[in-house]
Amino acid sequence: MSGGKNIDRICAVVLICTILITVLFTNGKALGLQGAKTDARYVSRLFDTSSVHRIDIVMDDWDSFLETCENEEYTACSVLIDGEKFKNVGIRAKGNTSLSNVRQLGSQRYSFKIEFDHFETGKTYYGLDKLCLNNLIQDNTMMKDYLVYQMMADFGADAPMCSFVYITVNGEDWGLYLGVEGVEDSFLQRTYGSEAGDLYKPDSMGFGGGRGNGRDFDMKQFEDDNNENNADAGDGTSADAGRGTSADAGGGTAALPETDQIKETEAMPEDGSGPGMPPDGNAQGGFDGPGGDGMKNAPGGTADSPGENGGMKNAPGGTAGGPGENGGMQGGPGGGGARGSDDVKLKYIDDDPDSYSNIFENAKTDVTKADKSRLIAALKNLNAYTDLEDTLEIDEVLRYFVVHNFVCNGDSYTGSMIHNYYLHEKDGKLSMIPWDYNLAFGTFMGNSASDAVNASIDSPVTGGDVDDRPMVGWIFSDEKYTDRYHELFAEFIDRWFSDGQLETLISRTAEMIRPYVDKDPTRFCTTEEFDEGIETMESLVSLRAEAVRAQLRGEETETDTGDLDLSTLGTMGGMGGQGGRGMGGPGGGFDLSDLFSVTDSYGRAVALTDLVGEITKITEIGLSDGTSVTVDGSDMRSLMQTLMQVDFSKVVSVKDSEGKSIDLSSYTISLNMPSRGGNGQGGGSGRPGRMTDGAGVEGAQQAAEVQPEGGSAEAGAQQSAGTRSDGGGQMPGPPDGLNGGYQAAAGMDRPGMGTGPASPGEGGGADVSVQPSAKTTVLLVGGSVLVLAVGILIAVRKKSIF
Repeated sequence: MSGGKNIDRICAVVLICTILITVLFTNGKALGLQGAKTDARYVSRLFDTSSVHRIDIVMDDWDSFLETCENEEYTACSVLIDGEKFKNVGIRAKGNTSLSNVRQLGSQRYSFKIEFDHFETGKTYYGLDKLCLNNLIQDNTMMKDYLVYQMMADFGADAPMCSFVYITVNGEDWGLYLGVEGVEDSFLQRTYGSEAGDLYKPDSMGFGGGRGNGRDFDMKQFEDDNNENNADAGDGTSADAGRGTSADAGGGTAALPETDQIKETEAMPEDGSGPGMPPDGNAQGGFDGPGGDGMKNAPGGTADSPGENGGMKNAPGGTAGGPGENGGMQGGPGGGGARGSDDVKLKYIDDDPDSYSNIFENAKTDVTKADKSRLIAALKNLNAYTDLEDTLEIDEVLRYFVVHNFVCNGDSYTGSMIHNYYLHEKDGKLSMIPWDYNLAFGTFMGNSASDAVNASIDSPVTGGDVDDRPMVGWIFSDEKYTDRYHELFAEFIDRWFSDGQLETLISRTAEMIRPYVDKDPTRFCTTEEFDEGIETMESLVSLRAEAVRAQLRGEETETDTGDLDLSTLGTMGGMGGQGGRGMGGPGGGFDLSDLFSVTDSYGRAVALTDLVGEITKITEIGLSDGTSVTVDGSDMRSLMQTLMQVDFSKVVSVKDSEGKSIDLSSYTISLNMPSRGGNGQGGGSGRPGRMTDGAGVEGAQQAAEVQPEGGSAEAGAQQSAGTRSDGGGQMPGPPDGLNGGYQAAAGMDRPGMGTGPASPGEGGGADVSVQPSAKTTVLLVGGSVLVLAVGILIAVRKKSIF
């Protein structure tokens, strides 16, 4: 009997212990336990930065794959990473408009994404689930991203790992790329442990980082969503103006809303020569409808007046036939200032999760209602600059902005586009994860060397002030945070420049990758241009450090940059290489008039040069508020920078060098930006934009149509590259915009975002700890059940024996 009792006790103890272990593993977070970081073995393998790694892609029909790359569909292949083979993995091109940028250059050097577990669940490369292969476009140095992420990781900001890789395809050379850890499950596990919190990639441009960075991107869904939500997007020139489609572009109907903001106008003549919309609300001939409240939840402007910050979701509306005051898309009809909506600026709007769609629709982790409420509460504190110690990872965010503001990246949260960052939230605390620095070091928007070198570390926001971006504004809301920021900046400068550490990193990296640059058959620049870019980079960072030191001492004098030319680094204006660095058409020249879209009071397209003559002779631009902007047409860089600051929805007149004044008050003008590059000697201009099926009348119609509450008008089909479906008339669009695709009449192609080579993270291993995987949990639960079953069996058997 005593033996039976002991067996009972033993079984009970084992059963209780097993159940407790299972509960701890499966409910550790609720019990206050934190998961440790995982052992990311891939860190010391693929992301060892002491050498260039080799990746050989093995695929039966590579040429067919390249022909369909812009579909971003996964294809099965095998990859050999440093000689080790991984079969049946998924590969696809990644990026959004960057894909078309590559094609426009006459190249097939796409960025790629390898998904190890796409076809076989659980397959990884030593723990790595996703690998991005960035093509180093717009970067003659081949290392802008690499340098930034090395500095980020070294200085204590969380950043993806990266290393240089040389790709071959079926044994044939393909080119030098940057291999980057995808900001997905492996990154989160490595960086934050098993309880990683939530990850977002806020973006109001409709991409959310694209499919390339952790979220599937459906082009059709993207277009459908924009048809519904972006009717009359900030420039107000078309229903779905963000991609250049027309209200009823293909002969559909756009019913008149019930509003007294507008009145019916005369019916359009069949020849398309007049204004107006028929009383039945049908916009004929593929014309654009006017603006108004162009966005969901936007309080918005009237049919003939601009909204204050139109153009984005949750922002006041656009204009009838032109841009909102700060609306539209960068590089398209949309005026000056920041183009992002309040949620991507991380502003508190209200407590409704629907007001933060550009955040929550771009979540990279599964989020619950509670997760959304927690993030909104954090944003509320952030915007009020209250309880910051409990709202932010203070030191980590400061370190992020120290490096970020040193490298002057305008294509970012602090830039006019307000994107290219990850937002991490865990237990109500926010932090930033960097992404996409291939246009850092002043190479976004063609800044001058002086602008980049002397950029203010205390006023780092373009297209607004620091209070417009609360995630950086808080730093200057209290002296203790500002002082800490300055202390860290001084530490950073000393860390990387006291003994020329950054210059050494640049020179050593250049020496390591130069042989691969030299033999790279698909590169975007020559070896000579690579060497020139490296020389410029070494000078630039040294001068930047000197300028920052002066700012930290409180000095107001600017550091002299001499004849330093940032275009040698590779810029948005062109990629160099086989075609040089010029902007525009063959030969490197481009027509300044292509920067502008002009429509008359009837919505018909007009060439700006027909109105004002030679644009470089303009000396003054008059605005509707009575102010004026002085223009210097003698220097192209100065001219471009001036034009970027002008809200062309307010332009009413110009003066030329001969003192002649030209009245433009009856015209609608919007600014487009120069090509990112193109074919041949310095880049090709944009293809003609064509109106969809209709009566064949050129131009946009300023008709009576407002979409209340952002309702969508049925719109004609538009091809993703920005060329509209064949229709009656056609008009040449401006060149592929700096951030805005092709434009037909007043409509604009979807914004062209850079492909974002990404991020090296810190080297070395990570904390090692046993983590409860799904398999472990199943085994533990199964073990508990088994022990329980054995206990019952023993008890039953005992009863029958005794």
